[in-house]
Amino acid sequence: MALVMAKLPELSVQILAWIKDHGRASVSELSRATGGNRNTIKDHLRRLVEDDQLTKHGAGRGTWYSLRV
Repeated sequence: MALVMAKLPELSVQILAWIKDHGRASVSELSRATGGNRNTIKDHLRRLVEDDQLTKHGAGRGTWYSLRV
């Protein structure tokens, strides 16, 4: 995973590290933890899901993300 993370933007690396430490995360949790804008975080999460790094669970306000197993 280190090689993959080296190519990611810093915010994406922070998101993956936070989810690894906490098991799962919502956009709100990641916004508070990283200080990032909600829309920016959503964009990074979408890319991480598309790249098979994360799994998206649910929809709307109840959406949360976990590392892809």
